Amino acid sequence: MEALSSTFRHPQSMQVPSLNIRANVKRRPQPMIKANIFKKPLDSTILNKLDGFICTFLDPSPLRPSIDPEHRGGGPLPSCLDGAYIRNGPNPQFVVTEGRRRPYHLFDGDGMLHIIRISGGKATTFCSRFVKTHKHTVERESGSPFVPSPFSSFNGFASSISRCMLTAARVLTGQFDPLNKGFGAANTSVALLPGGGGAANLFALSECDLPYEIKVTENGDIVTLGRHDFHNNNNDNNKNNNNNNRPLLFFNMTAHPKVDVKTGETFAYRYNITRPFLTIFRTDPEGRKQKDVHVHSLQGCTIIHDFSVTENFCVFVDTQIVVNPLSVLRGSRPPVGVDRAKVPRVGVIGKYAEDDSRMWWTEAPGLNKFHSVNAWEEDGGGTIVAVVSNALQVEELFESIGLAQLRLEKITIDVNAHTVHRQPLSTKFLDFGVINPAYAARKNRYVYAAMIGPKSIDGIVKLDLSLTQKDGHDECVVASRLYGPGCCGGEPFFVSKEPNNPSVEEDDGYLVAFVTDENNGESKFVVMDAKSATLDIVAAVKLPCRIPSGFHGLFITEGDLNKV
Repeated sequence: MEALSSTFRHPQSMQVPSLNIRANVKRRPQPMIKANIFKKPLDSTILNKLDGFICTFLDPSPLRPSIDPEHRGGGPLPSCLDGAYIRNGPNPQFVVTEGRRRPYHLFDGDGMLHIIRISGGKATTFCSRFVKTHKHTVERESGSPFVPSPFSSFNGFASSISRCMLTAARVLTGQFDPLNKGFGAANTSVALLPGGGGAANLFALSECDLPYEIKVTENGDIVTLGRHDFHNNNNDNNKNNNNNNRPLLFFNMTAHPKVDVKTGETFAYRYNITRPFLTIFRTDPEGRKQKDVHVHSLQGCTIIHDFSVTENFCVFVDTQIVVNPLSVLRGSRPPVGVDRAKVPRVGVIGKYAEDDSRMWWTEAPGLNKFHSVNAWEEDGGGTIVAVVSNALQVEELFESIGLAQLRLEKITIDVNAHTVHRQPLSTKFLDFGVINPAYAARKNRYVYAAMIGPKSIDGIVKLDLSLTQKDGHDECVVASRLYGPGCCGGEPFFVSKEPNNPSVEEDDGYLVAFVTDENNGESKFVVMDAKSATLDIVAAVKLPCRIPSGFHGLFITEGDLNKV
């Protein structure tokens, strides 16, 4: 999915106010960066020149466009939206010109957070900020995007070996410290996790690094506080864990951790390029990391982007998307690829398992899960039901999400018989599914998902899972809205009209999303009625600048913002 821009186009019959945002705080410019070799140390200058030579003469990969927006402002909205909507996504900090050709993949971009603050029914501020990761900082200081990417940096033997040697030189000269400071872009998702004492921590995440803690200031700005290891270095619970939690071995985790709202615990995992290829862990209600549970039944490194968690179980899918570092040395292909000979498997393990001895796997041909929407238990824990997205054309997933044919499926797992039954929920291409957050790990009825077009997210649908109980029913979409020609959006997020009222209907709330119009470069924050048959727009706030497409977002209430 390329970095596209567009604004919402309303049908002619609808009159929806669009509110221009005026800047009410001092603008802090973040200009695109161009290399200036005359102000750098000699070793940095030489290495940058060598990197430029690789990009120009050895690496044949194409470029993909993106931009760096930044602004602020405000306007009126439903009162239950008081708080902030924040969305993460990739956005490279450098201008790439034809004179300095450089490989780039959508997943490579530096994490950029776009946030709109809402108070008293009015949008008060909007801003966009890079996550100040180690990668972002060292590349900014160097004036060159030199950190290698598994998706775009290895396109032949000469360029692959040269780039590896160049990266090693930067490490030896002290310019880059990936082992101690990480190398991820924090460009995938945003999570609010318990931090102890009634507090919470807000994170920007990507699965190749530890999360970066961020903070929203009173005036609506975003500040990066630093890389967070969940108190791993001084956790008494880990001192006798056979050194399993040494800092060197804990330097990445999933971008999709799950919070148990009953216990306050957070469940997460990391996959690795060496054994053990999968490690599960949790943090206690105080936000402290607990013992690692290594999974030894994986025979190679699989990219497991997301997982499902219920009251008693964690569910993983061992997909055909694999990582083979040796392919870099062979110069045959990038390390991330698809193993078509491999049969995907579903794995189930107890949420509080001390080891993986009772974890079991069962084959699920054709299941290349990308995202988990929700999961719950039925029959007293004898059945697990999960709603996930599946890439039917998995080879296309890392080239173009629009061509991967992502569809939502309902998966029913018999815990005793170790069997899996799959049922498609729609014939449409759908992903980035969300639910009413109050129903996480509980049986829910409604799912809201993004419609995936050839080049962008073209609209939003609402699905009714109760329709799957009807024999022969293969279409659960009950409401939809297209953004219009030339328009694209992102993952929706559901906000309940009465989040503190347990008797309110599940779908009584709003869907919020950023939408951009490629025709004129305008972006809007759009609010839709989740109960309506056409997901009617109830408010649209025109943003002061165009923002690129992104990935996952989060709405945070004013009360939760005060806990961060």
